[in-house]
Amino acid sequence: MTDTDTRTIRQMCDAFDVTPRTLRFYEAKELLFPIRDGQKRLFTRRDRARLKLILRGKRFGFSLEEIRQLLDLYDTGDQQYTQMKETLALAQERLEAMEAQREELDHAITDLRDQMDWVSNVLGSLDPDKKAAE
Repeated sequence: MTDTDTRTIRQMCDAFDVTPRTLRFYEAKELLFPIRDGQKRLFTRRDRARLKLILRGKRFGFSLEEIRQLLDLYDTGDQQYTQMKETLALAQERLEAMEAQREELDHAITDLRDQMDWVSNVLGSLDPDKKAAE
């Protein structure tokens, strides 16, 4: 492995817009496995790919444990068939949950707008400046 194959913690932070603490946390959770050279951590191409998937999974709302389990399926030896199959199933569940949340949020937004309109109308009918002009 050459120096160009690995990245320092600073290079990883800059490339992925994360903090060193985040990378150390993912390492502690056994999501990343950098090479240790004394106090120095060197991240391989595989670590970079894993971090990209971790960040994507987090954006989609997967738990770190779900992400770890999916990443662990990479080495099953079936050309990632099991990993992709499990990822698709978990993604379908997450999509359904997100769509349900969106529907609830859409209803809440509509209700809030209705309440704001009602309050605005009530305020308009109680406006002392408007009554004085009448």
